[in-house]
Amino acid sequence: MATGCIRLVRLGMCAGFVLALLTRAAVAGPPYVSDDPEPTDYKHFEIYTFNNGTTTRDGTTGESGIDFNYGAAPDLQLTATLPAGFDLPAGGGTNVGLSNIELAAKYRFLHQDGFGLDVSVFPRIFLPSGSNSVGDNRASLLLPIWVQKDWSGGWSAFGGGGCTVSEFRAVDFCQAGAVLTYQILPKLQIGAELFHQTADSNGTPATTSVGIGWRYDLNDNYHLLGYVRRGIENTNETDQYSWYASVLFTF
Repeated sequence: MATGCIRLVRLGMCAGFVLALLTRAAVAGPPYVSDDPEPTDYKHFEIYTFNNGTTTRDGTTGESGIDFNYGAAPDLQLTATLPAGFDLPAGGGTNVGLSNIELAAKYRFLHQDGFGLDVSVFPRIFLPSGSNSVGDNRASLLLPIWVQKDWSGGWSAFGGGGCTVSEFRAVDFCQAGAVLTYQILPKLQIGAELFHQTADSNGTPATTSVGIGWRYDLNDNYHLLGYVRRGIENTNETDQYSWYASVLFTF
């Protein structure tokens, strides 16, 4: 755990360095692993229908589901994620079931117009999946902090991280990430991400990955999001490749 925390601090310093170097408000968060500090607009909804997955030498695991976000108050977003999980072991067989339901609340307590950065906390509770083959059958809590900076010309950077803790988990773990996005066309945004996570269980190594993402706005209410990622540390064990795809409805 000590080694993992040192790595987390180093990556956090790197993310901070990227944010410091890079000098139109951007929509962030999904499709990336790292989140952003911008809550859903007050009295508005963001609903993602998504599919994601990761392939390692042991097989492929992933989820499909719906991610509900509601702007419950200025600077406050309430979130509920309802996923169905799947597990395709390399040796054959398929496991499908309800994965970990997520409940979260994002609160932005600092703003760019006054502080220079948007800063939010976004605690997230993962409920037990109730399955030994899909998801995690133990409850856990992610405690992260996220920051963002936007510039004229279509550039934006966001990132941060936190740790996941559980009374019943043998190993708590931490994660950190940084994303740089660019509004290349009026309806198309692209971005790149560096992400790191410490070992999340005994015998499972830490992982570092790089990914690219995009968002295409069909109109004000319908949006297409995609993301692909590959591990650059312990690749075969943790992340030979990953993906995320979703249709976002905003209203």
